Amino acid sequence: MTKKNNNVMNLPNKITLARIFLSIIIIVILILPLDMLGIENVKFYINEKLVVDIRYIVAGILFIIASVTDFIDGHLARSRNLVTDFGKMIDAIADKILVNSVLILLAASGDIHPIIPVIIVTRDSVVNSIKMIAGSKGKVVAAIKSGKLKTACLMVGIALTLFYNMPFEFVNLRVSDFLLFVATILSLYSGVQYYLINKNIIFEKEL
Repeated sequence: MTKKNNNVMNLPNKITLARIFLSIIIIVILILPLDMLGIENVKFYINEKLVVDIRYIVAGILFIIASVTDFIDGHLARSRNLVTDFGKMIDAIADKILVNSVLILLAASGDIHPIIPVIIVTRDSVVNSIKMIAGSKGKVVAAIKSGKLKTACLMVGIALTLFYNMPFEFVNLRVSDFLLFVATILSLYSGVQYYLINKNIIFEKEL
């Protein structure tokens, strides 16, 4: 029988907290008006059509690093038997801070359609509610493939958006938009799946 690990501040959880810290840095970078602060030359021209804001590139690099930590902390926790209730909670929070905040900021700046964060944030709220109901009844809601695929498309789509869809932009392929569109559709699909799979738990009468 596997013993439950009670060390809250183990390595995987420290990595997760680092992801939250990186997320906050990304948010600050994207909302900080550098030009109004007197910091110039934050933009440079790739060609006559593509003007790149260096803040997006820096945020994109940090976003990729933060996304990689999402894989690392989970792998370490499982392989070294370092899974904790705190780790599960903080990992979910870290993921939402990283992804949803960036989506909202990209929508606010007009880089993506506002409906994307609306659907994804709403879906996450519904799924989290289902997990909470299941948890209160001693049940565990397992991850599903469509949810994992949604996350993968979302992560790559956001990273490409922050990098101005380069290098695909040079050949007029809107890969970033396509991946975010697929992620949005998969959000709806996986949300419905979660409900259908767990509806018996949701409406189960408590004894």
